Amino acid sequence: MKQERFKLRLKLWIDADGENAFGPGSAALLKGVEETGSLAGAARALGMSYRAAWGRVRKIEARLGEAVLRKRGGNKAGYELTARGHAMLVAYEALFEEMDTLAQARFQELFASPESAGRVRDE
Repeated sequence: MKQERFKLRLKLWIDADGENAFGPGSAALLKGVEETGSLAGAARALGMSYRAAWGRVRKIEARLGEAVLRKRGGNKAGYELTARGHAMLVAYEALFEEMDTLAQARFQELFASPESAGRVRDE
């Protein structure tokens, strides 16, 4: 029987007043809007309904206390991120990348060899 290798998977949520304000799903939705210029397109790419996507946006905005999306002006219909929405997405992605890099390095220290798997050293 082949031995399964360990892999660390990290999830990161930001809470506001004890409630989830922003996490991987929120980041994916805003990233999708940024890439497609459309909430419907972002929702479709994530396999969620347009209504569910709007619900998620409303929840993010309620917890942050400001808008993360706005209607695009001019000839192009659709949505774009507000300055706050863009800043939140960029900061979340940077924080996740930094935390993941640190966690993966520590994971390798602790689980790289069969002798160390599952054993945490006292430090």
